[in-house]
Amino acid sequence: MKVLKSTVYHPIDDVIKGENVIKSTKVYKDAKSFYLNDGCLDEETGMYDVYSYTPDTTCKASLNWGLTVLYPLTVDGECNMTRGHWHENRECTEIYYGISGKGLLMLMDEEGNTWAEEVCEGSLHHIDGHFAHRLINTGEEVMKVAACWGKEAGHDYAAVEAMPFGYRVFKDKNGKLLFKEVKR
Repeated sequence: MKVLKSTVYHPIDDVIKGENVIKSTKVYKDAKSFYLNDGCLDEETGMYDVYSYTPDTTCKASLNWGLTVLYPLTVDGECNMTRGHWHENRECTEIYYGISGKGLLMLMDEEGNTWAEEVCEGSLHHIDGHFAHRLINTGEEVMKVAACWGKEAGHDYAAVEAMPFGYRVFKDKNGKLLFKEVKR
């Protein structure tokens, strides 16, 4: 029997490495529109990195593996967050797994009802395909969250822009979280 070595690795305290792994970095100048106010950050400040591994296969039911590395920053007091999205194919679910740091997984249904789940080391989150979702780093250290989702899920960012999440998360000067409801 032939035994092959894996071509992709994800040490739990590191990032995904290997063949077919793509890294993308979101910098402040490309993320400004996510926040209520301008935070006067340097335009090239790294907000978050996303690593994704898509196996080279034609199987429609194939899965992707990813990692989001979200930095502990605030933009005019608002906690750093990912852009957020629905899936283009609303029948596709996703699983998030908290690796390090702490924060929130903000969810929103198609009627605009918004809530969040705490994310921490070891937390596991099932995301229904009909829920928009975004990660928010509320801690003082890097937040890492792994994800597994269907290859055919896609990302629908325009729907979140048309109907933004119903809450924003801020930190006061003492580090206490403040939730601001967004009027639509």
